[in-house]
Amino acid sequence: MALDDQPLFRWGVIGPGGIANRFAGALAAVPGARLAAVFARDAAKGQAYAQQWQRAGEAPTWVTTQLAELLASAEVDAIYIATPHSHHGDYVRAALEAGKPVLCEKPLVTTRAEAQALVDLARSRGVFLMEALWTRFLPAYDLAGRLLREGAIGELRAMQSSFCFSAAYDPSHRNWNPALAGGSLWDIGIYNLAVTRWVLQQFHGGVCPEPERIEVAATLAPTGVDASVTATLHFPGGVTSQFRCGFDASSLNAFEAQGSTAALRFPVDFWQAEAVERVTRKAPVERLEAPFAVNGFEGEIAEAQACIRAGQLESARMPHAETLALAGWMDAIRAQFPGGVNKA
Repeated sequence: MALDDQPLFRWGVIGPGGIANRFAGALAAVPGARLAAVFARDAAKGQAYAQQWQRAGEAPTWVTTQLAELLASAEVDAIYIATPHSHHGDYVRAALEAGKPVLCEKPLVTTRAEAQALVDLARSRGVFLMEALWTRFLPAYDLAGRLLREGAIGELRAMQSSFCFSAAYDPSHRNWNPALAGGSLWDIGIYNLAVTRWVLQQFHGGVCPEPERIEVAATLAPTGVDASVTATLHFPGGVTSQFRCGFDASSLNAFEAQGSTAALRFPVDFWQAEAVERVTRKAPVERLEAPFAVNGFEGEIAEAQACIRAGQLESARMPHAETLALAGWMDAIRAQFPGGVNKA
């Protein structure tokens, strides 16, 4: 079957903001994928989003301000959720209860307990649910994973990473607002933790060992959310992962896995890497390119579609257990913030 002959897969979007633009832009690279419907509380914003991503020859994307209308529609095969973190849980729950498969932006929710409740609901209703951690589906990660499994760096010793950018302090902005589940750990630090888990899985047959201890230093903004987090996770065998995430600094945002014979790194913006480098002390850097097909979101979209069409409840590449583990690690880190866990 030619790509153009693939059966339609119709996506409904909840939250037509910045990140949803990247989602819509990637649909053209996924066979059959179409933007069918948009739910927005602001009708004008929803219409502008739908018109921006309208493709020639396709039926117009319809827009609604009524969530129930979107979730009841037979013209929508799955829901993509890209609202602020604080709203994820309510929208995921409503979609699952309506029987609609869900791809929800990271973090799925902000505690392990709530994530478990949603996973339990998805399983009890027999409906697909996946956290949209798009990094897992990038060509650069496929390439790096093969190299790690083939012994390109020898035995794993340590990992280091950063994800920082300077953001002006605005207590009403989602980055800084506790009512919108602001904070650097949930927004960007999840990527540092996810890449840590992913590398360990390459060395342990797909299973990530739990940390033996976690050391944390966090700086809180006046609103109480974390402006920055520095952490070291200690794993069995002396392996460590050190990272910093924050809204208060600029960085190359690189990731490096250090091994007994070499290092493997994503040299810049590791969560959206398009190249892998193998580094040794006395030889030139070996660089391998692995570009996006469009913007990087196409991999997770294709994965979700394939799983849903196959009648699966979760993705083997981003399973429910991975979402729960990440949420648990973030719970443990936040428990060490000044004054304990800050409430969203």
